[in-house]
Amino acid sequence: MVKAISKFSADFLNNIKDILSKEKERLVKELAKFTTKNPHVADDYNSEFPDYGDKDDENAAEVAEYATNLPLEESLEKSLRDVNKSLDRIGDGTYGVCKYCKNPIDEKRLLARPTSSACVECKKTITQEL
Repeated sequence: MVKAISKFSADFLNNIKDILSKEKERLVKELAKFTTKNPHVADDYNSEFPDYGDKDDENAAEVAEYATNLPLEESLEKSLRDVNKSLDRIGDGTYGVCKYCKNPIDEKRLLARPTSSACVECKKTITQEL
């Protein structure tokens, strides 16, 4: 299978790379506030169970915070994976090419959502929007 090659200018790709790199840094900082990085799995973090004490109200607060952090951790990890995949696509020259129809993704879409891997038409089809 032949990979479609990106047809964007070097300036555009450098701008997107800067945006993605800053977003990656932000996501890693957010994750570091309440997780530890899993050394065995790329882009995987583990929420830390808080320790406020042994009283019932402290235990309840620990469970509540942990329960809040789990979906946040999952969302941040997904965003980080998307950013890293986009940076990889820039590196291998396939950034901005729809993974379904292999046509270029519109620059405006990529500026609005730099991690997009599908063109608007394919995304609408997939999500069944008309």
